Amino acid sequence: MSLARELSEESRKKYIDSIISFFLDERGEEIGVIAAEDILDFFLKEVGDDIYKKAVKDIRKLIKERVEDLETEIDMLVDWITC
Repeated sequence: MSLARELSEESRKKYIDSIISFFLDERGEEIGVIAAEDILDFFLKEVGDDIYKKAVKDIRKLIKERVEDLETEIDMLVDWITC
């Protein structure tokens, strides 16, 4: 899966504009849309999968914690009902 293809056209444009602004503001360099697209695609290819995997790992941990909390609450309700 290529994250570059997964971005909406609106998101791509936002990121490209951001890259162009970064180069101008931080480096004093003017780059065009094609260069900004190349930079975006490069970073999506290089780090996109790692970011995606980290996000999946984080959400799995969060869901596991929520399920454990729900199990505790269910156990408390069962104990309360059976008292």
